[in-house]
Amino acid sequence: MKKYIIKIIIICAATVNFSTGQTLADYSKIAAENNPGLQAAYKEYKAALQKVPQVSALPDPTLSFGYFLSEAETRVGPQKARFSLTQMFPWFGTLKTQGDAAALQAEAKFQVFIDQRNKLNYQVAAAYYPLYEISRFQEIEQENIKLLESYKTVAVQNFQNGAGRMVDVLQVDMMLKEAQTGLRILSEKEKSLRADFNQLLNRPADHPVQITDTLSVDLSIPDASITDSLLAQNPVIWAWELKYRSAIAGEKAAFRQGLPKIGFGLDYVVVDKRTDMDVTDNGKDILMPMLSVSIPLFRGKYKAAQEESRLMQQSYLLGKDDAVNKLIKNYEVVRFGIRRNHELIDLYDQQTETARQTLNLLFTSYANSGSAFEEVLRMEQQLLNYRKMKVAALSGYHIALEKLKYLTAGQR
Repeated sequence: MKKYIIKIIIICAATVNFSTGQTLADYSKIAAENNPGLQAAYKEYKAALQKVPQVSALPDPTLSFGYFLSEAETRVGPQKARFSLTQMFPWFGTLKTQGDAAALQAEAKFQVFIDQRNKLNYQVAAAYYPLYEISRFQEIEQENIKLLESYKTVAVQNFQNGAGRMVDVLQVDMMLKEAQTGLRILSEKEKSLRADFNQLLNRPADHPVQITDTLSVDLSIPDASITDSLLAQNPVIWAWELKYRSAIAGEKAAFRQGLPKIGFGLDYVVVDKRTDMDVTDNGKDILMPMLSVSIPLFRGKYKAAQEESRLMQQSYLLGKDDAVNKLIKNYEVVRFGIRRNHELIDLYDQQTETARQTLNLLFTSYANSGSAFEEVLRMEQQLLNYRKMKVAALSGYHIALEKLKYLTAGQR
């Protein structure tokens, strides 16, 4: 009888070591390199950069050619053909402000990319820790099955010796079947969680994932309130600010677009020689500089462009305020989640130790007297639940930490 008690106590206190493989940081790096959504955001930023040279470049020069069907006679001979080259120049500073607006928009898209990268890191962590949780659940359930099998052996021996009841054997057998079914369900759930995780890394759904064997708990709690510096570090907030500045530059560009444009040109006229008489400069071609000015009489489109930019400025400021409010709210919610899980981990540690001691005492009593087997099974299930709840709290604690890191734009 003593050897069974010793065996059960060892199973209760046992821990399983997982093989240490790739870390969460390694998986985040793989996701950053392979995730198509993140790559799409980066390509969008690169495409936005190409807008800058487009809007800050001079318009194309105009080259025209004309042929005189009816020759125009001049003193030095008849005109045969005309070549004209004209280059228009926007008002001073127009191209620069247009380039500034486009560059700021591109920078805003880069901040969106940074936010998506940080969000992807969080999503990888949020999918990684449930895998840790399910692995630990499987380990605990396997230990529970071994423990119940030992209980069943003791219950059968007690019944055969006349010191126990057949109902004790049936009860532990029912719990054993439930545990075995639960283990199979956990195995199926693990496949689903692994597929979700690999999807973020753009890998096959059944690709193996190595999980850490232990998770630590930091005793420190983040500051009580979010600061302006933390807000400034958040790429979502900064993206709204850059869009606002881009709209200001766009308003200036729209105003300058409504100012006159100046054009410089050169006309070259091909002149044929006169055959009826000999004159000075006979057949000399004509070269004539040209100056032109566009007159923006139709002001509606320019006023509309300025009003559009002003409205977009208001929209971006409101969007920024909304993002700040959401960030502060999420920050407080996450901090509460960190504190809550931290306290639950401490509680479950204490409850697990108390339940383990109680279980050992109850089983020793049962082994000696053959009574109160229901209390042994009830306490064993209570111990099982405490262990699982601690694992769930550990997983939630680290997910909350990763969410906090995302909200404050923290880097690994």
